[in-house]
Amino acid sequence: MYSKDDVELAMDGYKCYLSPVVDCFDGMPAAWSLSLHPDSALCSSSLSSCLDSLSSGSAPTAHTDGGGPYRSAGWKELCSERGVTRSMSRPGRSGDNAPAEGLFGTFRTEFLEPLDRAGVGLEELREAIDGYMEWYGDGRLKRFEEPGGGRRYETISGRRRRLGVPL
Repeated sequence: MYSKDDVELAMDGYKCYLSPVVDCFDGMPAAWSLSLHPDSALCSSSLSSCLDSLSSGSAPTAHTDGGGPYRSAGWKELCSERGVTRSMSRPGRSGDNAPAEGLFGTFRTEFLEPLDRAGVGLEELREAIDGYMEWYGDGRLKRFEEPGGGRRYETISGRRRRLGVPL
């Protein structure tokens, strides 16, 4: 299952939009796209990237809010063609969408707020976001609740390796 949402990033003189796909198992950013337009093409590109990384025969569920891009014909067609079950709630009200919202909160605090946005172009921002998302999965410690109680701090990738879950 994947959580999907989009966020507007106000930069120095322009706005752009980030569209990540977040794995509901552990919060791993599975794919993401960045664009100057908050449209269905942006949403579809990140979902397509995620789906391309899955083994054939996978039938994931995509949890989204009820925003316009997730009601578009292109989004519906992509989901239908690729065997994705759509799970949608009212705009801004999806409990299943919490992993994406959690990533946005952390992203804002750790990446966007300290970012000096002066003169940062779209491609430079894209490279910086790519680096952050990779670090988020491979280098950032996250607290996991263990079965039977207890907590463990490890990277998402490290936990996946320990549990034998594909990266």
